[in-house]
Amino acid sequence: MSYDIVILTDSRYENPTESDWYIDQVILEDELVKKALEQKGLKVIKKAWDATNFDWSECNYAIFRTTWDYFERFEDFFKWLTKTQKVLQFINTPEIIYWNLDKHYLKDLEQKQINIPATLFIEKGDTETLGNLFSKTSWEKAVLKPAIAGAARETYLVSSSDYKHHESNLQRLLSQEAMLFQEFQYRIQEQGEISLIMIGGEYSHAVLKKAKKGDFRVQDDFGGSVEEYKATAQEIDFASKTLAACPHEPLYARVDVFYDNSNSLALGELELIEPELWFRNCPEAATKLANTVLEFINTNKYS
Repeated sequence: MSYDIVILTDSRYENPTESDWYIDQVILEDELVKKALEQKGLKVIKKAWDATNFDWSECNYAIFRTTWDYFERFEDFFKWLTKTQKVLQFINTPEIIYWNLDKHYLKDLEQKQINIPATLFIEKGDTETLGNLFSKTSWEKAVLKPAIAGAARETYLVSSSDYKHHESNLQRLLSQEAMLFQEFQYRIQEQGEISLIMIGGEYSHAVLKKAKKGDFRVQDDFGGSVEEYKATAQEIDFASKTLAACPHEPLYARVDVFYDNSNSLALGELELIEPELWFRNCPEAATKLANTVLEFINTNKYS
């Protein structure tokens, strides 16, 4: 049997035998996308990206949705991606995926006049210390995180007055990977982070994410809250300019923005691979994505 498109998930969410609020949320999101694609006449299947009993050449296209274990298994993921892109087309494209995997993309966007938080990029193997980093910057607090990561993996809030117990984390991580050292953004803790969902280059909807009291991570995995949000014209314009600065145009994206310590709009993350897009808050966005995907398929089919 052949399929027009495969929705990519991870093995926990392909056919879950257990259920909780988080799993139910994931299943709902994937199902909204699947139904929207099927309503466009596309033959759709949902599979874990690391499925070993599936012939990927049976599919023409693949769209990343809930592959939320790949950043814990980068080596396996890269091998799979390299192999699979030879037999089908990815949405978004492999060029976008490779670029967006590494947070050095923030440096690329900054060079194109997109405001990002003050950031030092520390390369793998560098002999840097937290003491030196705080001396260079004079920041009171900073966030330390890997250049390739997800779901706040190995992310630490570090203080200039109490950083020594994190020194071993920096040295351990630098021996394996590049790191980012970013000035802590107080307004995120106070005001939250805005996620703007962009489909086909256009604004669809937005949510406001807030960390639980005493934390700095806004993800609901860590007890953060999510509420519907009406983005301002300024915020939408910022998101549009961010996408325009990308080296390749994404079909779907999540642009996470916040107001920095100078109260200017800044980019937190640009999620182009497998972003949560909150279709449950805006089901019509799944239809918009399906329309965009169908247009992409038809354009490629006759190009």
